[in-house]
Amino acid sequence: MDLKVLLINPPRHQGVSVIREERCEVTERYSVLEPYSLLQTGALLRNGGHQVDLIDLNGRDLGYDALQAKVKVYRPDAAVYRFTPTTFDWDQKAASTVKEVDKDVPTVGICWTLHTMPKQVLTEAPAQDIYVRQDYEVVAPAVVDALSKGTPLEQVNGISFRKNGEIVNNPAATPLKDYDSMPLPAYDLLPDLKPYYVTAPAGRPFTILYTSKGCPFKCSFCTVAGTPWKMRTAPHIIEELRYLKEHYGLRTASFFDETFTFNRQRVVDICNALKEEDLRIKWYCNTRTHLVDGELLALMRSAGCRGMSFGIESGSQRILDSVEKHISVQQCRDAVLNAKAENIKVLCSFIFGLPGEDWDSVNETLQFVRETLPTSAQFNVAVPYPGTRLHEQIYGLPGLEEPDFRQLYQHASVVGTDKMTPADLDKAREMAYKTLYSSPQWWGSNIKHVLKEPSDLYLAFRYALKITNNYLFHGMKDAH
Repeated sequence: MDLKVLLINPPRHQGVSVIREERCEVTERYSVLEPYSLLQTGALLRNGGHQVDLIDLNGRDLGYDALQAKVKVYRPDAAVYRFTPTTFDWDQKAASTVKEVDKDVPTVGICWTLHTMPKQVLTEAPAQDIYVRQDYEVVAPAVVDALSKGTPLEQVNGISFRKNGEIVNNPAATPLKDYDSMPLPAYDLLPDLKPYYVTAPAGRPFTILYTSKGCPFKCSFCTVAGTPWKMRTAPHIIEELRYLKEHYGLRTASFFDETFTFNRQRVVDICNALKEEDLRIKWYCNTRTHLVDGELLALMRSAGCRGMSFGIESGSQRILDSVEKHISVQQCRDAVLNAKAENIKVLCSFIFGLPGEDWDSVNETLQFVRETLPTSAQFNVAVPYPGTRLHEQIYGLPGLEEPDFRQLYQHASVVGTDKMTPADLDKAREMAYKTLYSSPQWWGSNIKHVLKEPSDLYLAFRYALKITNNYLFHGMKDAH
């Protein structure tokens, strides 16, 4: 029997938008992203013969009353929703709201960050029936297929669920290997792309998309470290961008990959295809500093790349080595400066509080910021996410009580280092934001960029207002 499935992106949390995508399961004050993973899930469910609808409460800034009304009208046979650690209790209202209308509807929650804590998740989410712990691309469709056919849930790998009052944890699922086999996301479930945008200046209509998934590198603090890397090839990426251009007038895209430039030839192929297709789409990406050089950056710029995010983490080589980053501070410095030389905006992500952090290493990071002046920056604190080696390092020590997973937040310290308290780390974060955004040199650098790229003037002005507002009134909280 084919099922009617409702896909749910829960509402904003206390008025702040939430990103519910793999590693980026965080609140975000100045970005609103479409629920890409749910759109992928929707396309896969349709391929399996199921009927699908989606309600994006976060994107449309709607509340749970809208979800209740939707459930009453649509009458789903199953509901699938995403949740995050820090918005856990709020997001779980998606399941309880569905149950209020029809207690017999199976509720399926997806969250990557807590995949090693299924017992805690289901214990504290009584309205959630099934927890998809990993690889939603293969697991979520398998769950719905099992529900439709009456197949025992014990046969679906990658999930946890309740049975006779007990929590059952099935073995891990086999990840999808051929990422090109993924269908085009079910974009038609969105009326338009008007609500979606990112903090960094970018024109609308805007979307995110994945051109690859996973990361082969093994940084000790990262929840996706060492996960299998799978890629889409240039023709499939161009197909998706062409569809978005034709149907939504797409102007800007963010490639949401962990490491976009991991395969250099693939990047060359994508860039050449973008130039040949002449879609005139501006795009952004995430990558590692040792995987770019001047030649590649120049090609990317010529193909529409206007922004790039680097995980720098620290300006101290000692700290980088302690977390097995396997890059050098000099490589980081060169990558930032080379990208800026190509007039590519650079977002740098830093983490205070990694093993060995002290005021000397903090000052090295501040000096790195002064020397490179990235276009924008995230200054986070180390979070010992479950399943990471950092978590094992910290909570493997005797006498240290593990915090409630709801406290695992990048902008508020939950644990210090041998030389720094949580309060010290919060102070270091504040100092870093002041170092960058109060710098006359930073303002001058960005004015020079705008002079080179006059079309960015309006967007740069809006961004400056956002940064100023966030720094003065929100303490840079919930802002990437």
